[in-house]
Amino acid sequence: MGNTDNLDEEMTVELELEDGSNVVCSVITILEVEGKDYIVLLPLDEEGNNEDGEVWFYRYSENPDDPNEEPELGFIDSDEEYEAVADAFDEYLDSCEFDEIMEEE
Repeated sequence: MGNTDNLDEEMTVELELEDGSNVVCSVITILEVEGKDYIVLLPLDEEGNNEDGEVWFYRYSENPDDPNEEPELGFIDSDEEYEAVADAFDEYLDSCEFDEIMEEE
């Protein structure tokens, strides 16, 4: 795994919600499930904190022809697909000490 000293450089993305408001999310990881990429986001409040530990899963696709283009995020609309991503994320959490990351805030 990569070096965790540079957590200050955390990647964040801004999501526009259906009600038109924007939420800044910290990018936790990108998972590959059954050949597709998914992004795991941690929504942050105005202070940059996440109180409830809720994470959001989205489909994730980059334009292979233009790496500078903003990646596309898409909703996961099937329960089976969501479950598969959630399971993969659980495995990811088991494989890295997620608690350590949270405690360094």
